[in-house]
Amino acid sequence: MKSEMNSLHRHHIMLAGVKGTKYIIGALRFVFLVGMSFVMLYPVLFMLSSGFKSLDDIYNPTVIWIPKQFSLMPLKLAADVMDYKNGVIKTLMMTVPSVILQLISVLLAGYGFARFKFKGRKILFGLLVFTIIVPVQSYAIPLYVNFTRFDYFGLGTVVGWITGKALTTNLINTNSVFYLQAILGAGIRSGLYIFILRQFFRNMPVELEEAAMIDGCGHLMTFIRIMLPNATSMLATVGVFSVVWYWNDYFLSSLFYRTTFPISVNLTTLRSLLTTSNMVTGINAQDLMFLREPILACGCLITVMPLILLYLLAQRFFTEGVERSGIVG
Repeated sequence: MKSEMNSLHRHHIMLAGVKGTKYIIGALRFVFLVGMSFVMLYPVLFMLSSGFKSLDDIYNPTVIWIPKQFSLMPLKLAADVMDYKNGVIKTLMMTVPSVILQLISVLLAGYGFARFKFKGRKILFGLLVFTIIVPVQSYAIPLYVNFTRFDYFGLGTVVGWITGKALTTNLINTNSVFYLQAILGAGIRSGLYIFILRQFFRNMPVELEEAAMIDGCGHLMTFIRIMLPNATSMLATVGVFSVVWYWNDYFLSSLFYRTTFPISVNLTTLRSLLTTSNMVTGINAQDLMFLREPILACGCLITVMPLILLYLLAQRFFTEGVERSGIVG
């Protein structure tokens, strides 16, 4: 009887220990999630708090997070200095066609690497992985020179052999620079997208294509009718990635454009533009100095807000695509 009581007592102690361990793990998980959420949300909260402060709130040391007098002046000044309307139009004209053309090229390339066996496939795929590693800054100069004297993929040089003058066109300061790279599979992060889609198509059952070919579909129709409808989530994932990278691109945009710049370039020059007296009117220099931080916060906010809305709209497909592709980190 005594041994049974001791055994029951030990059992209760073990259960209490297991419950205590679960509570500790749950508490640690809660603290970790709250901390990570704060780290990720802090920039957005800071922009929302600082971007709508009035001058009185800035002069008031008791105002830290929540403004007492809500003001749209920093937002208006940021939009005016950044030339937000023209910047967004320029960004959309560069981003939307480039993303569409890039999706076409990376889909075809990813499907080809996944399903077709041809000579040099491993070498080409190795070069593809190499493009993911190599930064664009390492080949920016030859890229710039090539688009300054674009010879239509060598045809202009052949014409020069006949006429004595090569047929070239300067594509700098035009959107064609980004369109050509996107459709040829050399757009921003195209190598990464091809790799992701190749992994996705490799994991799809071969029986789907075999059944389509038995029904009389060729390779192209099988790709359009069978593979594409099953790749909706991956299309959303790659599309969101592509939009974000084109929208945020600064290096290539500042390299290829000369007059009207995309919104990302305008944002990086916002601080220097605020020091130029003729860019800001209707406000004295001292007030402008104190409003500089709210104006910068509003500039960041109106720049990232379209991307946040895009993610909210495509969140379900994006999450599903990330899970199916195995993207980590």
